Amino acid sequence: MDTPKNNGFAIGGRILVIEDEPDTIGYLCDGLREAGYTVTWSADADEGERLAGAGRWDAIILDRMLPHDVDGLSILRALRAAGDDTPVMVLSALATLDERVRGLRGGGDDYLTKPFALPEVLARIEVLMRRAGRQEEVRELCIADLRLDLTTRRVERAGRPVLLQPKEFRLLEYLVRHQGQVVTRTMLLESVWDYRFDPQTNVIDVQINRLRNKIDKDFAPPLLHTVRGVGYRLSVDG
Repeated sequence: MDTPKNNGFAIGGRILVIEDEPDTIGYLCDGLREAGYTVTWSADADEGERLAGAGRWDAIILDRMLPHDVDGLSILRALRAAGDDTPVMVLSALATLDERVRGLRGGGDDYLTKPFALPEVLARIEVLMRRAGRQEEVRELCIADLRLDLTTRRVERAGRPVLLQPKEFRLLEYLVRHQGQVVTRTMLLESVWDYRFDPQTNVIDVQINRLRNKIDKDFAPPLLHTVRGVGYRLSVDG
């Protein structure tokens, strides 16, 4: 699978995390997103297997011990039986030599035991994606005269610095990666805030208004548009 491109910029790696421990999910997903990846996670074995089989991932991080005594290797075996060669890192508290060998022979491309350090996860993911030819280094995203430096986390529009809070940066980064597309509130909640949809929350409206004031108020043309009843779109043409 090639890394897709859109309007002259590269989209970062898309990673699926199948993991049920809340602390691990938060630690892992936040770290991956801050490193520039687009992350989707599932704590459910059935949903995880369905998502894994969708075939749109650049890498998968798979916990072995899932709810209801499901061994994550069953998901991995199904994936390989279907001919899917997506790189998979198996994550597990099962640390014996036999278990590590079983995980690798079961189709895993890497096997990391818990507890783990985030820098090691990031390094191993980079290696997996590089070996599979699925990683394209992305340091800067842009649309029109708006530029995001993913290394320094600096934002400029028309050469003028735009100061963003961390959550605002993550929101803008997601919108730029999906520029020209309609992004729904559910997509933003799950990808930027990392929790399931709450129809009563106004957190997105508040953050979108703040972001619009910072990137559009004193500039033209406006880039951040509301698609009434659906969500938002970042585009030059409205």
